[in-house]
Amino acid sequence: MDLADEYAKKGVDIIGTGEMGIGNTTPSSAILSVLSGLSAREVTDRGTGIDDGALQKKVDVIERGIQLNQPDPQDPIDVLARVGGFEIGGIAGLIIGCAFHRIPAVVDGFISTAGAMIAVALWPTINEYLFFSHLSSEAGHSKMLEQLGQRPILDLAMRLGEGTGAALAMSVIEAATKVMTEMATFASAGVNEGM
Repeated sequence: MDLADEYAKKGVDIIGTGEMGIGNTTPSSAILSVLSGLSAREVTDRGTGIDDGALQKKVDVIERGIQLNQPDPQDPIDVLARVGGFEIGGIAGLIIGCAFHRIPAVVDGFISTAGAMIAVALWPTINEYLFFSHLSSEAGHSKMLEQLGQRPILDLAMRLGEGTGAALAMSVIEAATKVMTEMATFASAGVNEGM
């Protein structure tokens, strides 16, 4: 939240999220499972490309973690504390801070969307300040976007979340904004619509 505050004071008008880490698709899948009510099997995928045996282990770990920690799906902070991670909490805080300052946030990838789910579960109106840059190849990502009622700007079959999609999507957002605010209409350009 402090980062959003700092950059709002500098006049930044859009912020992108991203992350780099190892093993963070596991807590992201756990968050999705708890908040959506979907099973760990339905929302868990291969992350960086694990084999079938490791995927089964990952599903088992998520199921055991949820069973052991008993996160309350009605309390997003409890979900974050019991099955989330610091990076997901940081992303959720950034998104909350952006919405507070009325700065749109471009959410990049599966892990960042887990942070967005926490933020939106806390304050649903935050969803109005979010753009989702790209559809991750991670199976649970489309389910997250469905839960949020959102669609990604791009679908490039990327497995990245490091902000790459956010950087690309910002160009699309900028172009769309210019079309909406700067493009001439037929009337302003003196074009006869009957021609």
